[in-house]
Amino acid sequence: MSARPIYLDCNATTPVDEQVLTAMLPYFTERFGNSSSVTHLYGWEGEAAAQKAREIIAAAINATPEEIVFTSGATEANNLAIQGLAEAYFHKGQHIITVATEHNAVLNPCKYLQSLGFEITVLPVQEDGIIDLKQLRQALRNNTVFVSVMAVNNEIGVLQPLAEIGAICRENNIFLHTDAAQGIGKIPLDVQEMKVDLMSLTAHKIYGPKGVGALYVRRRNPRVQLAPQQYGGDQEKGIRSGTLPIPQIVGFGKAVEIAVADQYQENQRLVTLRDQLWLQISQLDKIYLNGHPTLRLGGNLNVSVAGVDGVALLSGLQPVVAVSSGSACSSAKIAQSHVLRALGGSLDLTHVSIRFGIGKYNTEEEINIVAAHFISTVHSLRKQSNLV
Repeated sequence: MSARPIYLDCNATTPVDEQVLTAMLPYFTERFGNSSSVTHLYGWEGEAAAQKAREIIAAAINATPEEIVFTSGATEANNLAIQGLAEAYFHKGQHIITVATEHNAVLNPCKYLQSLGFEITVLPVQEDGIIDLKQLRQALRNNTVFVSVMAVNNEIGVLQPLAEIGAICRENNIFLHTDAAQGIGKIPLDVQEMKVDLMSLTAHKIYGPKGVGALYVRRRNPRVQLAPQQYGGDQEKGIRSGTLPIPQIVGFGKAVEIAVADQYQENQRLVTLRDQLWLQISQLDKIYLNGHPTLRLGGNLNVSVAGVDGVALLSGLQPVVAVSSGSACSSAKIAQSHVLRALGGSLDLTHVSIRFGIGKYNTEEEINIVAAHFISTVHSLRKQSNLV
């Protein structure tokens, strides 16, 4: 069997850390109890495990354990936050502000609310992918319920100024929701300093299991109310009913614990590898970096290449490296990225974008192999197209 390609798609998902898997395994077998079964040992074990994970996740973002609501992932957390807020505060107003470069797990719930009569303002971004705070201030209205801005963009990796955004929202008594799926365990997140009221999280971007995430819901002043989006046994204080997946929750907690402990050192290592990759491939003519050059996630590098076909480029890279052209949710069809379009790039270049997502298992040697193969593939495709 031929060697598997080098995996550089860690913004899409990550492998489960062996320590995480080891922590999860007992909760599939001997500790299999339903955490809602409060009358015996098996249920108590499940509840204790969930509580420990809540404490770890809460500490990572400077929240309290009771402010952590477990979900099936960041997509559900985003929907719960956006639709739950809109329904709970309908009496306050029907205006919502978000950003053109948000993940579809934010944009599509907003579109749904728009179909119900809500007014949605979609802020543009600057060429580097960061919003203009002046435009945010100008967009605020008396009937604005909340603002939703992601912490880290999933395609281009840029970091939005959450603390400044949070201050603006708090000054105007408007809630702030952030999709931090790409940020937890990778960058410092403090919901108090950033004045964030709701934060969506997921496990599988930080070497935890798929199928579990969380929504931070502020319980302190201002206390946030959410309308449930599914009903059942009133788990999670009635906000999100359903039997808790204890093995996944245990894995989530362990993944966050590991990531936070190594956060600073790992980020520095990833920045070094990312810059090493960019230094080599930027020797190509007509290659462009997408997003802010430094205010971005350590392991993210998104580039556009002129003079090649996007499908042919991905196909040529595949034997050596696994990368994507953008969000994993839309990579099955190589479509024009709405994120890159929002940066103002040409439509042709948005077709030929590559997202490198470097992770903790990648090495300097792998980066050098990928860089050399990328350069040779682009040269070959351009030669075939007579564009050298």
